Amino acid sequence: MVRKRRQLVLMGQDKKGAAEPLGTRRELLQTLSCFNTGPDGGAPSTGGTEFLYGPGMVIEVPTTSDQVTQAIASISDEDIALPVLLKLCKQLQWRMMDIESGRMFG
Repeated sequence: MVRKRRQLVLMGQDKKGAAEPLGTRRELLQTLSCFNTGPDGGAPSTGGTEFLYGPGMVIEVPTTSDQVTQAIASISDEDIALPVLLKLCKQLQWRMMDIESGRMFG
């Protein structure tokens, strides 16, 4: 049986009922590089989404705006990806939301 990939939404710190942006795309790429996550080195995507590859996960970042308000992490290996994501959220004061259950982490 093939297990469905778990997807989590990465969001900034909650300020007065609204999430803070994660930063500009450039800032986000620089920040995520500290967590061994980044582009694969191929040609830039023209589809409105940039894919960043990390340990046990792929993070989708919208390219339609320079300011990134949220990103989606598709997890292929929870044992590897979740510790990285939890550390990332703790250090950056970000939050994660499970798309299926609505449960919040971080």
